[in-house]
Amino acid sequence: MDAPEPQNKIQQPRLGPVGYARFFWRQLTSMRTALFLLLLLAVAAIPGSLVPQVSADPNGVIAYRRNSPDAAAVLDFFQVFTTYTSVWFSAIYLLLFISLVGCVLPRTKHHFDALRARPPKTPARLSRLSGFTSRTTEADSATAIDTARRLLRSQRYRTELYGDSVSAERGYLRETGNLVFHGALVGVLIAVGIGGGFGYTGNRVVVEGYAFSNSLASYDSFNPGRFFTDDALEPYTIALDSFVPEYEESNRDAIGQPIDFTASVTTTMRGADSQSAQIKVNEPLSVGATNVYLLGNGYAPVLTVRDADEQVVWSQPTACLPFDANLGSTCVIKVPDGLDQQIGMLGFLYPTTGQLNSGALVSVYPDLISPTLTLEVYEGDLGLDNGQGANAYALNTDSLEQIAGRTSETDTIRLTPGDRAELPNNLGSVELASIPRFASLDVHHDPSQLPVLLFSILVVAGLVTSLFVPRRRLWVSVQTDSSGTTTIEYAALARGDDPNLEVAVTEFAEKHSQQLKARLNS
Repeated sequence: MDAPEPQNKIQQPRLGPVGYARFFWRQLTSMRTALFLLLLLAVAAIPGSLVPQVSADPNGVIAYRRNSPDAAAVLDFFQVFTTYTSVWFSAIYLLLFISLVGCVLPRTKHHFDALRARPPKTPARLSRLSGFTSRTTEADSATAIDTARRLLRSQRYRTELYGDSVSAERGYLRETGNLVFHGALVGVLIAVGIGGGFGYTGNRVVVEGYAFSNSLASYDSFNPGRFFTDDALEPYTIALDSFVPEYEESNRDAIGQPIDFTASVTTTMRGADSQSAQIKVNEPLSVGATNVYLLGNGYAPVLTVRDADEQVVWSQPTACLPFDANLGSTCVIKVPDGLDQQIGMLGFLYPTTGQLNSGALVSVYPDLISPTLTLEVYEGDLGLDNGQGANAYALNTDSLEQIAGRTSETDTIRLTPGDRAELPNNLGSVELASIPRFASLDVHHDPSQLPVLLFSILVVAGLVTSLFVPRRRLWVSVQTDSSGTTTIEYAALARGDDPNLEVAVTEFAEKHSQQLKARLNS
């Protein structure tokens, strides 16, 4: 037979929808949750620094997808290539903002109430508190209390008299610094969220001897903020005069490693004279309200394609994407007009040509010493007339037939600077005129930089203040026995850890005693 249940069994109260909402709100707006979300936001930003981002390095994203298609598919699913605008990063960002606001506002009200409140009454037994000490004096109780109050005020304590005792408190700046710290974090989030909406980031590949203007149509890729308008683009041009790399040549174990890159440019603002400048890694160029960063570099072979009648139908530099540390690169050339057939060429550039045992070419040094460009030629439909955009760094061969290369009867075309070769099927010829370098420039306009800097300074100032300003309460109580001896008791209490509390009480008692003796002797 089952035992009967006890009559006084504790029952869990039913919270209901409102109760659960209040519970989750309190959990979200707790300081513990805010700190956890802040740490989580820092961790969530790590993939953005490890994986190329569409907004900052679109060419790097293209190369990553080409080299690691399986991994790229997984990263695309989790929006890692757009980390800072992804759903999960934005969710953490918004939760942190709500948590900080919900945490700071109540604490701010409580702090203001505490600033207006009187210091607490003197405890009945000061001997139970930290740093307790006592002194005897010949002064009367009124003189002792008045001297103690004056000394406390000189040390920036707020004081209140309670009979034959004085209660003092200081260190409100600690909580003020704490609130400034968290309020400044909210300011950083607001500045980044709203100020970033008026900014933009654009990428442009500029070849030596060429220039680009700061207009929407000139960018290879452009990522505007939510509130961006075309009027935010300041009218200026940047011409790349030269790009000079520096490689390691003395250390045998690191030959070919890049040491420095220098892009010499000429900037021209509308209505102003041209100015020469340099862009280096981590040394951006400031033009108007934008910063121009050196993002990448490579080679851009200048190919000239002529038809069978020796008429030039295509001639321009083509930026190549490096695929190894020695700047071995791939190039895609598309010639849609001027020949009997549309042709596409897949090129492989080797700046300093070497050869493996298998006979395959390889680049053995990143600088342009003995360059070779090989071309595989395709003819057919390039897919440029269907009204849809096409990737300039990829060649879709589904509707093309290879007419020169590994799978055709004609060998791969091999060129060095100045060489010219005939195209198959009497289509014409292709010439490698020169191989200039290109620089990939990242143009960044962010009006939130100054507000973020100011709020960051407040974050540091608030944190330092909250860590190093002690919050203390100190009491001085005077008692006179039947023989007329006056005993002064001192004690203090700290809010949080304060290893100097007992020393502070002892020093105050000594100073108080010295001032009392001075008043008695005067």
